[in-house]
Amino acid sequence: MKNKYIEQFEAKQIEGKNIPDFRAGDTLKLAIRIKEGDKTRIQNFEGVCIARRGNGVDETFIVRKIGANNVGVERIFPIYSESLENISVLRKGRVRRARLFYLRDRRGKAARIKELKK
Repeated sequence: MKNKYIEQFEAKQIEGKNIPDFRAGDTLKLAIRIKEGDKTRIQNFEGVCIARRGNGVDETFIVRKIGANNVGVERIFPIYSESLENISVLRKGRVRRARLFYLRDRRGKAARIKELKK
């Protein structure tokens, strides 16, 4: 059981955030606010969500993309982070798992995820 003050604080952090419905296998485009000195800028990070864990304010998700020279890059983001400007879902993936860590071992066409047709 959480303290009522902590619950109020967490509720205040959650309110006002517009989080789309996504899950593992979806391709996301994240707009991340980066602070350099006294300037801030927005940088996009686009990749596949391979896992989602936690709940409430503590919820996080892992996004994996293939960077330069075919090097895999994974970043863990808190869903209610102040640095996340925007989350948009580009594709819905058709997967049968909640954690897609097997994608770490795959390259090229073997790492493709089918699109969910509605």
